[in-house]
Amino acid sequence: MSAVCYAYLELPVWMQFETRTSIATKMYVLIHCGSKRSSQRRNAPNEEVLTMLIQNKKVHFDYEILEKITAGIELLGLEVKTLRDKSGSLEGSYVTVRGGEAYLIGTNIPPFQSGNTPKDYDPKRNRRLLLTKKEIAELAGFESKKGLTIIPISVYNKGRKIKVDIAVVRGKKQFDKRETLKKRETEREIRREMKGL
Repeated sequence: MSAVCYAYLELPVWMQFETRTSIATKMYVLIHCGSKRSSQRRNAPNEEVLTMLIQNKKVHFDYEILEKITAGIELLGLEVKTLRDKSGSLEGSYVTVRGGEAYLIGTNIPPFQSGNTPKDYDPKRNRRLLLTKKEIAELAGFESKKGLTIIPISVYNKGRKIKVDIAVVRGKKQFDKRETLKKRETEREIRREMKGL
């Protein structure tokens, strides 16, 4: 049980004038001290917490990222539950624009409970991305350029909504991948030496 403390506070000027009854400028206020709840920071109602659900870990190794876009995604209830359980895979998936809409193709979201899943459910079904017309037009422009691909990077919770980060990428050549590996190895060695100091 939390301890109870008494604090002697002075009311701010604005509080003195807003109250209907006249109150003294000084008063005793009861404050709960030492409880875990009061010490923890509570999230404000407008503050949105980001929680990573699934991500494509090979993106930075295999591709050069040119531009990132955040999109909403159209999901079934069972898919939302699966993603919040941090199940699913973005490997091999990509984004395409068809008929003025953007779709996420090849993302694997398995059923949350196989017993309660409809028999015709397809884990790799096409899922519509929720974007503005301007963003869809931009993606269509990138898609038409040779050597560029649009792929999902990550799926995450933003407050109560599920969002997808997609990126316009260019595939790295074998030489570029070797350079990336060398750079990582050098960074690791520097970190090890810094720890040793």
